[in-house]
Amino acid sequence: MLNDEKQGMSKRLVLKGARWPGDIAIEDGRIKAVGSLEVTSKDRELRCDGDIITPGLVNTHHHLYQWMTRGRATGCDLFGWLRTLYPVWSKMSVEDVHLAAVVGLAELATSGATCVADHHYVVPRGDDSVFDAIADAARTIGVRLVLSRGSMDLGESKGGLPPDEIVEDTETVLYSTEAVASRLHDGDLVSVVVAPCSPFSVSAELMKESATLARHLGLRLHTHLAETLAEERDCLARFGRRPLDVLEEFGWIGEDVWFAHGIHFNDSEIRRIGSTRTGIAHCPSSNARLASGICPVVDLRKAGAPVGLGVDGAASNEAGVLFSEMRQAVYLARLREMRADALSAADGLAMATEGGARCIGRLDLGSLAPGSPADLAVWGADDLADIEDPVTALVFGPERRVKHLLVAGRPVVEDGLPLGVDMQAVHEGLAQRSKRLFDR
Repeated sequence: MLNDEKQGMSKRLVLKGARWPGDIAIEDGRIKAVGSLEVTSKDRELRCDGDIITPGLVNTHHHLYQWMTRGRATGCDLFGWLRTLYPVWSKMSVEDVHLAAVVGLAELATSGATCVADHHYVVPRGDDSVFDAIADAARTIGVRLVLSRGSMDLGESKGGLPPDEIVEDTETVLYSTEAVASRLHDGDLVSVVVAPCSPFSVSAELMKESATLARHLGLRLHTHLAETLAEERDCLARFGRRPLDVLEEFGWIGEDVWFAHGIHFNDSEIRRIGSTRTGIAHCPSSNARLASGICPVVDLRKAGAPVGLGVDGAASNEAGVLFSEMRQAVYLARLREMRADALSAADGLAMATEGGARCIGRLDLGSLAPGSPADLAVWGADDLADIEDPVTALVFGPERRVKHLLVAGRPVVEDGLPLGVDMQAVHEGLAQRSKRLFDR
């Protein structure tokens, strides 16, 4: 077993016999070698005969708390969906968010995600210990967390979309963001990001001050942008400019920024995004569920923009897993471009790994190169042996969960089960909490 220290005294673990990319040796939490490797009597060995091993998947955009509200507002566009769910989310407790994060991260881990960017912008009754609760959930499951300290300060009474009872005061947000970063950010297992929610729920002041704060603290910036045509109309009405123009004026463009969705960009905007290496978190299933549109992935990648994949929360992507987004991204790109060669299965895997790592600023993640952190997903692939190319077999094949998952060489999922959490118990507990939430 992966976590059985009695199997050998050596630090080295050898994953042996994988169909692709071959054997992998791990030592001190990092990949030491890849290829045809000899296993010595001092090594620990994990047989992976016929399996496919990939870098751990990087989820570039998620809302873990939304496990509380799956399957609601199923016939709404984004603004209608938000108006339906904002009043419900306002009733959540810190404990609700914690359990939702445990469930969400466990499900993501079993779908191959070793790193999850959670954009949390609902702060129950101003209690920012909710961010500590999310970080605690990540420690429980064992995955890396990019903790986006989201915020909203523009309520309905000031022309914003969210109800007033769910927004925070601008100065409180900025003070809290710095405090959350001070107590939680380590740049490795937990990375705090400055992340006002969106142009239609955040004031110009908060957007500008957030950019200044992030760069003062050396943190990255994240927000929703160009998700719907309704957002575009809102920006034109309020600012007289398109969303990207507004954000660029606020200081929100560059290698330290990535946007969620990025659907409605024109050709000039795509070139600007690419030239500045601003990242895009593509959320194909959620965008389809809410009928928001199809991200111009092919053009963005061609322009040089980092493009990763995101699930975007289980209230608009009820599966709540990352694996299927690889295939969905490839298929939607082919549909948008009307070309069967628009994206390949390898492109889908690349977006889910190295593309996502570029978005979040972790260039050490997302590859199987020696020296990289040993964040690995082992996929059982006996049913794919008849498909010649292993990456095509994996991405285009049936939905699956990981056999094993390692983060920095430490086991997170073993034999298909997340370690340290009873999945049945946490799902049952979450269902009870969800019912109470809607009863309120």
